[in-house]
Amino acid sequence: MKTMGSHAEDDFAGNAGRVIDAIGTPAFCPALTAWLHAVVPCTFSVAFGYQGERRPLELFDDFPKDRRKVFVSDYLEGPYLLDPFCQAAIRPVAPGLYRLKTLAPDRFYQGEYYRNYYIRTEIAEEIGFFAKMPEDCHVVFSLMREERVFSQPEFRRLAGLSPIVTAVMRRHWAGLARDFAQSPGPRPAPLGQGLERLTPREHEIVGWILKGHSAEATGNELGISPGTVRIHRRNIYAKLGISSQRELFARFLAGLSL
Repeated sequence: MKTMGSHAEDDFAGNAGRVIDAIGTPAFCPALTAWLHAVVPCTFSVAFGYQGERRPLELFDDFPKDRRKVFVSDYLEGPYLLDPFCQAAIRPVAPGLYRLKTLAPDRFYQGEYYRNYYIRTEIAEEIGFFAKMPEDCHVVFSLMREERVFSQPEFRRLAGLSPIVTAVMRRHWAGLARDFAQSPGPRPAPLGQGLERLTPREHEIVGWILKGHSAEATGNELGISPGTVRIHRRNIYAKLGISSQRELFARFLAGLSL
């Protein structure tokens, strides 16, 4: 079994020490990013705070100015509600490191959230460290790559650090609930553009469809048959005067902008 040389061990320990020293200061996120990037090279990093379906708080990013709009500004306008990482924080999942594709619904890559929003990020893969905070708050610290996905050895290397990473995240963002209390209240349900005519069950179905769940997966989650899901979907489309998921996604975004 290979071990790190003394120089590599010194660098690893030094980077980890800088992260710990920076807890509670503006230097924390750059130090954490530098440490993780030294372990496994990445293109971008971003951290969001979540509390239920409230508008997330952007805690850190290192995107260039010309890329920040799609990764942060557009995301916070509403697509976050369909994001697998956001949904995983709402459930929530256990603390640790996750690939987006392992959290995504079964039809995520065929869904309109992916095709109309996520694909515009032009990244090959996103993985995220999840940490739970007091008062049902969560932080996801994401690492992204543009050219290639994270290999299994790379993912295992980072996952092995997750107890340390999530521990320092919990310490640094311990006051996240206070930050949410000082931020704008929860975004209202996306009504308008005809969506107000839907029943509560139909609103549920809309959410599952737009997140990328198949009729089978939606039925399993709601305790109804796939056929019933398809009937609801036909009724939804008829009420809204639309014929495709693309149009449904457009109505969803339009409702959020009201």
